[in-house]
Amino acid sequence: MANINEVAEAAGVSISTVSYALSGKRPVAPDTRRRIEAAVVELGYSPNAGARMLAGSRTQIFALTEPLRKDTHAPTHMAFVLATAIAARRNDYDVLLLTDEQAQAGMSRVAANGLVDAILVLDVAPDDARVALARQISTPTVFIGIPDDRDGLICVDLDFEAAAARAVDLLVDAGHTAIGLVGQAETAYVKSNFPPRVRASVISRGAERGAAVAYGTSGGKRADRAAARATAARLLDGGATALILHCADEAHAAVLAELDERGLRVPEDVSVISVGATFDTTALPTPIDSIPLVPEASCDLAVDLALQCLSADRPDPGVRLIPPTYSPAGSVAPPSSQSSGVAAD
Repeated sequence: MANINEVAEAAGVSISTVSYALSGKRPVAPDTRRRIEAAVVELGYSPNAGARMLAGSRTQIFALTEPLRKDTHAPTHMAFVLATAIAARRNDYDVLLLTDEQAQAGMSRVAANGLVDAILVLDVAPDDARVALARQISTPTVFIGIPDDRDGLICVDLDFEAAAARAVDLLVDAGHTAIGLVGQAETAYVKSNFPPRVRASVISRGAERGAAVAYGTSGGKRADRAAARATAARLLDGGATALILHCADEAHAAVLAELDERGLRVPEDVSVISVGATFDTTALPTPIDSIPLVPEASCDLAVDLALQCLSADRPDPGVRLIPPTYSPAGSVAPPSSQSSGVAAD
């Protein structure tokens, strides 16, 4: 891509004159402006990028790359978009939302044109193509999520491992030795980083604490009420006296419906705790204890780090994990009867 010097040379003017023409800060003769505009078009130069570079100022815009796909769970993703926008506005920044399904396309475009001061990355996949691009561009980039290849990146996320382990500890401490995990839709374990982390932590912590753990998913491409109910039914039939829910709000409601149909009370007959929910689990038909994923916590930290990247005190690369918090709602209690085990998936 052409630079400002080449535009000035092609138009036969000084760099400052190009700056005035592009920014509008000072009047420029009509014929001079026409020569500059012609040079910009011929060389493929971005006036927006040029104005920013020459003025030495910021755009006051962050790009938020959030690919929207057919299987995107809109309520969860929009919660993060809103939290990012609020955090940005608190710091006098606007957000440019990039929704290209091929996520790196929009990210590459704004970086090449100098349209934004920093890029925030959502919906991070284990093998995310935006990782390589983040290392190539000069625009500071912060990932809200953790890809498998994170070397040299700045990443923010909930400590899902600690959250899952805390859920197991709460249930085991209450006396449960047979625990079922109702997980995300099946594709989430391929396309997302955090569902496998939760599942692995529940299983490993259960083994450490001497509890039998089984799990199942809540659908194929997206959360499915029937699939969630079927998984809950299988886990309960296998002897689970407690359930950990790491799934969408629809799946939470479906599990509670299955318990209700069976005449099982929470927590008297079955204890239930939610991990990583972005919605209010106390608003469900039966209020549920929660170790939530709070969008504001992740997005506030990500915006703070993006701002630091623009200062002389640039943050070091690395993963920043947000400690989990526990919100009790009365859905965990000692089991009414002990079960010897739970069926494996």
